[in-house]
Amino acid sequence: MKQYDAIVIGAGHNGLTNAAYLAKAGLDVVVVEKNDYIGGAAVSRELHEGWTYSNCSYVCSLMRQAIHRDLNLSRHGLILVPYLGSVNYDDVGNTLIGYNSEEAAYLELKRHSKHDADSMSHFEADLTRYARLIRKTLLRTPPDPTSFRRRDIHELLFLAKQFWSLGEKEIYEYVRFFTLSAVDFLEDYFENELIKQSKASSGIIGTALGVYSPGSSYILLHHVMGDVDGSIGAWGLARGGMGAISKAIASAFQSFGGEIRTNAGVAQILVEGGKAVGVALENGDEIRARVVVSNLDAKRTFTQIMDKNDLPPGIYDRAKNFKIRGSSGKVNIALSALPKFSNVPDNAYVNRGGLEFTGSLETMERAYDCWKHGRFSDDPYIEGVIPSAWDPTVAPPGKHWMSNFIQYCPSQLADGPWTPEKRDQFGQTVIDKIARYSPGFKDLIVHMEVRTPHEIEQEIGLTEGNIFQGELTIDQLFFNRPFPGYAQYRMPLKQMYMCGSSTHPGGGVSSACGANAAREILIDLKRPNSVPEDDFYDE
Repeated sequence: MKQYDAIVIGAGHNGLTNAAYLAKAGLDVVVVEKNDYIGGAAVSRELHEGWTYSNCSYVCSLMRQAIHRDLNLSRHGLILVPYLGSVNYDDVGNTLIGYNSEEAAYLELKRHSKHDADSMSHFEADLTRYARLIRKTLLRTPPDPTSFRRRDIHELLFLAKQFWSLGEKEIYEYVRFFTLSAVDFLEDYFENELIKQSKASSGIIGTALGVYSPGSSYILLHHVMGDVDGSIGAWGLARGGMGAISKAIASAFQSFGGEIRTNAGVAQILVEGGKAVGVALENGDEIRARVVVSNLDAKRTFTQIMDKNDLPPGIYDRAKNFKIRGSSGKVNIALSALPKFSNVPDNAYVNRGGLEFTGSLETMERAYDCWKHGRFSDDPYIEGVIPSAWDPTVAPPGKHWMSNFIQYCPSQLADGPWTPEKRDQFGQTVIDKIARYSPGFKDLIVHMEVRTPHEIEQEIGLTEGNIFQGELTIDQLFFNRPFPGYAQYRMPLKQMYMCGSSTHPGGGVSSACGANAAREILIDLKRPNSVPEDDFYDE
């Protein structure tokens, strides 16, 4: 039986990135994937003839540009294009339009509040300063704060230096920031409700928190610390859908001699003598390797594909209690024409940017209340985007595809399991809300795919449909992710590692988790490091 140097479980973007860097260092690597396609949640699929949906992840910002350049992903077909703008709607149809032009953006804010227009630069400067500090940790392994190893001490000193560079007043504000709700943080800067809600929505994306929940301010920061083309906080779209990212990474991996096996779900990680030695597939085959790397989330890894008796005491319980509550849904819609939206100019800033059907801070909080009680709201927060307005590859000529991300949608309903009928009812609430702002929208619908956390878990393997592979609360960040003592990608068993978003720096299409884990594996195997450092070209 052939023995590989490494097996990577799961062909999501982090698993593929991990495999690419191991293969680049000369290792013989195989990636095993349970589906008949690669990409995990970063995938493009033709689910209706002529239309290609990014049916899970839909926008890109956190992708580390150092990885993009180092793996030469542009040569492998990846093209990222930034948003041109955004539109935010309140409950009665009033709009706040975001422009890339600084002058146009100021005038739009001033239309609602001169105070807030003047305060926006202060807000963005503070948020950018916080984001830049966090960004410096994304392609670094968290230190073990209990260790006296030279490497951990060096990393702690690095963090202390970065932290101290903020200045005394800013350090106090930074510590306070992590404890605040998104609304509390925003009220330090803004007075207009529409402006506050447009910013607060980033604090609830993908998380089981509300806009008034302590800690949601960090989620806001997590969603603005990426970049597209060097513009910090910018969001963009991948030509061909989000699957283009996974395909480009897979192409780079295969160019280094790597192997990908689809329809190869893992039933169990094989353990002998306290060491991970391979995997048993669902079809009964076994594959052996020097190291086993899981790109699955922490709960699924330790409670579903491992024998509890193979784990050290306490690990199973930590995994079982790992916070990974699903709170999001997705509705993909094929349209016969480009929809028109009320109270916005008919220009590219609308068509080539984000559409946020926010309602109000109170509307978002009520939607969160529904989630807490096991219901989906009939007035949810929706973030929409129409990629076909600039990308002709995702819909037939003259036709369009609209991607809609919904907050909140529970993984478990109070009135019993999800059924196709309940799923369709959830989808109808989304259509009804969009139609409030787009007369005639329902008449344009050609096809619709509705995904609750149930569908996301069953197909993609994300426990409870949690898009971050674990909540981004302060108790599950940095050296606490996924568990205290195991944040350096090495798991409790020898020769076993994790590389998915359950590890630092967490969720989002960044490739950082996979790259960081590869660096640690190469250190342990005494191989030259093939993983680049972040170059901070934008600072």
